Amino acid sequence: MSLHMKRNEVQSELQKRVAAGLQDRAKKRAIETEQPDGVTDSAYIKDTKETTSLAWVWALIGIAFVAILVWLLIATM
Repeated sequence: MSLHMKRNEVQSELQKRVAAGLQDRAKKRAIETEQPDGVTDSAYIKDTKETTSLAWVWALIGIAFVAILVWLLIATM
């Protein structure tokens, strides 16, 4: 079976239908992905709070703790 096209036709009817179907799918997928990671509401963020300005203090405490552990391991060898 073959598909004949006139010289002045750029796309066949089948190509036009396939292109329209692909555009519809792309539009639907774009609408679905507007929400981050498929989240449908904001209930997942309920009862959470932002990081305070003292977060760097906790980072320093953690680094100091790791440094002390390394120093103790080296000192006992």
